[in-house]
Amino acid sequence: MDLREILQEKIEKVIERLGIQEKVVVSFSNRPELCDYQTNFALICAKKYNLKPFELAEKVCNNLKEEGYKFSVAMPGFININVENSVLSEYANFVLKDDRLGVQKVAHPRKILIDYGGANVAKELHVGHLRSPIIGEALKRLYRFLGDYVVSDTHLGDWGLQMGLTILQLKEDGYLDEFFNENADYENIKLKNVTLDTLNEEYPKASKRKDIDENFKKLADTYTLYVQQKKEPYFSIYKQIRELSVEEIKKNYSMLNAYFDYWYGESDADKYIDETIKLFVDKGLAYESDGALVVNIAKEGEHIPIPKKSEDEVQRYKNPMPPAILKKYNGGVLYVTTEIATIMMRNKMDNFDEIIYLTDNRQGNHFVQAFRCAKLAGISPENQVLKHISFGTMNGKDGKPFKTRSGETVKLKDVVNMLVEKASEKLKENGIENDRELARKIGVGAMKFGDLSNIISKDYVFDIDKFLSFDGKTGPYIQYTIARINSILDKANVKENCNLKIDIVSEEEKEIVLALLKLNSAYGVSYEDYSLNLICSSTFDLAKAFSTLYNNTKILSEKSEERKKSLLGICLLVKKCLSNALTVLGIDVVEKM
Repeated sequence: MDLREILQEKIEKVIERLGIQEKVVVSFSNRPELCDYQTNFALICAKKYNLKPFELAEKVCNNLKEEGYKFSVAMPGFININVENSVLSEYANFVLKDDRLGVQKVAHPRKILIDYGGANVAKELHVGHLRSPIIGEALKRLYRFLGDYVVSDTHLGDWGLQMGLTILQLKEDGYLDEFFNENADYENIKLKNVTLDTLNEEYPKASKRKDIDENFKKLADTYTLYVQQKKEPYFSIYKQIRELSVEEIKKNYSMLNAYFDYWYGESDADKYIDETIKLFVDKGLAYESDGALVVNIAKEGEHIPIPKKSEDEVQRYKNPMPPAILKKYNGGVLYVTTEIATIMMRNKMDNFDEIIYLTDNRQGNHFVQAFRCAKLAGISPENQVLKHISFGTMNGKDGKPFKTRSGETVKLKDVVNMLVEKASEKLKENGIENDRELARKIGVGAMKFGDLSNIISKDYVFDIDKFLSFDGKTGPYIQYTIARINSILDKANVKENCNLKIDIVSEEEKEIVLALLKLNSAYGVSYEDYSLNLICSSTFDLAKAFSTLYNNTKILSEKSEERKKSLLGICLLVKKCLSNALTVLGIDVVEKM
């Protein structure tokens, strides 16, 4: 039951009787003091029928006699629509009893794989890893809620240079001596004295060293190649480092309510590398350049050489789109090769309609190259959508990427701990102490709502005090509204399956149902836009509308039993719809605050 669709159908039937064949779009009014809905179709098509917009709109309104709705014309040709309380009551009762709370599934469900998370093995997760699991988890839940078949893969970075760097540094610092003995039994040797803290020290040390020591960098390249070739003892060492890292990564993601169906990594695509490269060679798409194997992916108007003023000048290009390098001079493969092989692997797993990748803005060119290569070689079917969703940076109040006071990158677990501590302080003010799990739910929920409220592609400011406010457009405000409703329902002994009938009579109640209509519409818009900000704002609007009713109405002391049951029905309705919205966003619902 979608009132916008109902109104569109009613208007289209009327204009069809008037000899007009047009699609009508009804939208929520941007002037709520005037009307609830409106349509501007007369402004768009009146000229086509030799009519003035106001004249056409008036003619339509004169023929619209629908019980429960009031239609009127506004200059220069808008049709304004007000919905009467009887219709809103019917809608509220429908949603209250509906398993899907009035939200329709998509007409054509998709089979989707969504790739988000993207943690790197042997590296500490930091603040830069936050947005991907926050946004990706919410999108996954939204798609599933609306009827898509969705699987998620974190796609670990476990096959690149960081592995060679880490192993080399561990070897030079004496952690791997047993592996390099002549008679070593690689399968049964365990890493000794190597913990996550060790890895967190060794990799940064190696990463800095490679920038100043060319021989160290070359040897790390060789070690990386050895891992990719599964040469011992490098591959056995790699497997143990990976296992140690993944255990910690899972803990970090679970703190954010982010869960994955697959824990594949770049290494899992390795067995498809040779097949991938052979496909490009066999199709004549790959060629050798300076010892490397490359694919030209430039389209017309791209990568056009700009004439050099002298022979010594560096060659520059107009609209640069360099070739994709499949294999390096030493036989090693690159990130883009692994990405293409991963697409091949995924399409051998299942026939996905869409594969969605979620990373920061910096990887845009990488995915352009990978997607073009996959389409050129037929690895991705013509009708398959390959989508890269890029997100902006989480910044501090100074507008720069969020860091510690000393300028170091903040660890992800430290961000979560900071949120938990701040939330604990807030709870203490409300008389709740020593409930760390509740504090985690509120703190993490605050950060996630603050993140998802923004347009995904834009940078935003991480303002912990603002995010954790129990007032305003924040996650805790939504959670607090639900907790407040729980208190009312508990005192009235109302259960989830209570048979309550809602009768909308006041302006505050009407605003709640209109806010609910907008929230239910927001799911579909967010689905189409690959974004969550409209769901966040609509959820807040519903909570705010309920707070107005709560502040102006004595629900539990209402003398009329029938009226009281109606108000309790509204409480239950709002609780269900707010809880569902938070669940879709990947935010915990709390019972108390």
